[in-house]
Amino acid sequence: MTPVLEARNLVRDYHVAGSLFGGGRTVHAVRDISFTLERGKTLAIVGESGSGKSTLARILTLIDRQTSGDLLIDGQTIDIGNGRIGAQLRRKVQIVFQNPYGSLNPRQKIGEVLMEPLKLNTDMPASERRQRAQEMLVKVGLGPEHFNRYPHMFSGGQRQRIAIARAIILNPDLLVLDEPVSALDLSVQAQILNLLADLQEEYNLTYVFISHDLSVVRYIADEVMVMYLGEAVEYGSREQVFAAPSHDYTKSLFAATPRADVDSIKARLARKAAELQT
Repeated sequence: MTPVLEARNLVRDYHVAGSLFGGGRTVHAVRDISFTLERGKTLAIVGESGSGKSTLARILTLIDRQTSGDLLIDGQTIDIGNGRIGAQLRRKVQIVFQNPYGSLNPRQKIGEVLMEPLKLNTDMPASERRQRAQEMLVKVGLGPEHFNRYPHMFSGGQRQRIAIARAIILNPDLLVLDEPVSALDLSVQAQILNLLADLQEEYNLTYVFISHDLSVVRYIADEVMVMYLGEAVEYGSREQVFAAPSHDYTKSLFAATPRADVDSIKARLARKAAELQT
């Protein structure tokens, strides 16, 4: 089976201009990244700020061009520097950003937000676009009554549901989710993650899920890539990476993650009680 997404030795460099007192330099934002992602699976990309994961996301969503290396979508080699990307290819890849309010036009009603991709990328008549948008609102846990409301009238979790609806309304092959729950309350995070899992199962969606939250990654990922200074320092199945991380950076990430299971909480309380007695 042809992978939905394949990266072969992707590199992204940026040239930083020099000052009066020094020359310019090259920043290696992404270095030699390779992976394959099968249909219906989720690849989680993990790393701290500055690790290169968002730069990689811009390449995968055809926003930025790679400096070198190959990007393949459904077996087709893609290079946005060699001509215009057609609507058919744009439909295959969609993105959901961290801040749903920032990605929605505050002057557009939600119905217009959802119908716009259909208007730009399909020949669907207006009546069908409206019906499709209303159906998608229901699919993400909202309702047709929200069709004529503005973004400011919704909570953060509801706005993220709208952003997800807009992303999948074109039936994409690949959905890139860039920190989609990090700005939400914990209870709302769980709701959005469950929604994403349900939509993936129903539509056989393929996800690239970018996050720094290992507890979220452990819940949603099939495969995990850990990035550090632009490089993939760890790549494997969720079970492999979490059970036996091999790179020191991955181990340090795990060590820095608070553990919220009952045994860990009891152990911390016991240590505090012992410290108070000494």
